[in-house]
Amino acid sequence: MIIESRFNGPPGSGNGGWSAGVFAEAAGPGPVEVTLRRPPPLETPLTLADGEVHDPQGLLVAQVRPTEDPRAVVPPVELPAARAASAAYPGLVDHPFPGCYVCGPDRPDGLRIFPGRLPDGRTAAPFRVPAAVTTPTVWAALDCPGGWAVIAPGRPYVLGRIAAVVSALPEPGDECVVTGVLAGGEGRKALVHTSLYAPDGTLLAWARATWIAVADDAG
Repeated sequence: MIIESRFNGPPGSGNGGWSAGVFAEAAGPGPVEVTLRRPPPLETPLTLADGEVHDPQGLLVAQVRPTEDPRAVVPPVELPAARAASAAYPGLVDHPFPGCYVCGPDRPDGLRIFPGRLPDGRTAAPFRVPAAVTTPTVWAALDCPGGWAVIAPGRPYVLGRIAAVVSALPEPGDECVVTGVLAGGEGRKALVHTSLYAPDGTLLAWARATWIAVADDAG
């Protein structure tokens, strides 16, 4: 497994959702939960054995464990409402990682999922499905809309753990909708749920994730 450099999240490391999707796909069928133990390295051969992902030096990158279907479904949002929320995406003004493949405004070649807040606190964004859509693409799409339910100016978060189910891949070129919500949290941890809907409102995928606030001294 190699996380290509274009699928980055924070500078120098893989986007958490994309990386977790790659690891989950390698683990085989069935719901799994991926826990990231260190930032996934880019352009580095990674191996999966006995539920653990290691780099060439033997460092533990992630753990992949079978899990129950998270069934963490966030209610759908009509496309016009998602577009309106996305227009007020706070990351357009203040983004901790503007080069993120999924939600970075500096990435014209990225997924360009810009989750904005709805009046009820959920996030929503339209998602134009790329031509080459894979399972990791969907895991990536389910990633950042959850994080933006908790990210605030001067308070960045990164993905720590995610469990996702992809019922069906979206169709290339479709304008889907991704929703997210803060489901709980304690200390530096935030539990979020996200869901992906087809243009006709069909639920395609859903995820449960834990995001971790970056320590103040970590920048």
